[in-house]
Amino acid sequence: MPLYEYVCRKCGSQFEELVFGKVQPACPTCQSKDLERVLSVVAIGKGKPDVPPSPCGSCSNRGGCGFN
Repeated sequence: MPLYEYVCRKCGSQFEELVFGKVQPACPTCQSKDLERVLSVVAIGKGKPDVPPSPCGSCSNRGGCGFN
């Protein structure tokens, strides 16, 4: 079930919609089906490798036990 982003051509509303099969979604603002599917922006986060792990609270290992 893909998640698509749409812009309504009638009112300009921008929204995301889970699409099942060939179902045509409607604008949640004005109910129009005159929509344009737009490309979604993918966010890729980076870890913080220079930050040491913190203790998890269930052990006394200051370096973290790997279960937090």
